[in-house]
Amino acid sequence: MKIVIGSKNPTKIAAVERSFTGYEAEFVSLDVSSGVSNQPFSDEETIRGAINRAKAALKEGTGDIGVGLEGGVHETSHGLLLCNWGALVTTEMNPIVAGGARFLLPEEITERLRAGEELGIVMEDFSKKKNVSKQEGAVGIFTNGMVNRAEMFTHVMYLLVGQFAYHQKFSQN
Repeated sequence: MKIVIGSKNPTKIAAVERSFTGYEAEFVSLDVSSGVSNQPFSDEETIRGAINRAKAALKEGTGDIGVGLEGGVHETSHGLLLCNWGALVTTEMNPIVAGGARFLLPEEITERLRAGEELGIVMEDFSKKKNVSKQEGAVGIFTNGMVNRAEMFTHVMYLLVGQFAYHQKFSQN
């Protein structure tokens, strides 16, 4: 089975590879467009980005499964939440979609995001670290390392792969 990941981000690649345990799989990662803004600003936009990445990965990588993972933020009456969504697609079924952990971002971060900046860049400036989005992510910084970005996306991937396995099991009956 060829699984094509719609990103070259090492945290997303690690999440996909971890979640397909028990499958005989070849993994390929491609830099594909999400088709949404660099900083998705709603659940809907973040989901659309994940689906777009999964579909583009499947098509461009000519695989059996395409996976898209997208991080974003979502405005609520409580403040701006970090959100993350994933999509798994095949040529035989509708996209499978799943979301993961959420938490309120600090006001000094949300002000900059609302002003149009991208979370990854804001986090590099805030943490004085390079490539935060390719390492621990905002979640790693704001949970004091208790949860990192790869783990956050791995949870989403388990939800996707579990639904895929369920679909495979019951579509064969």
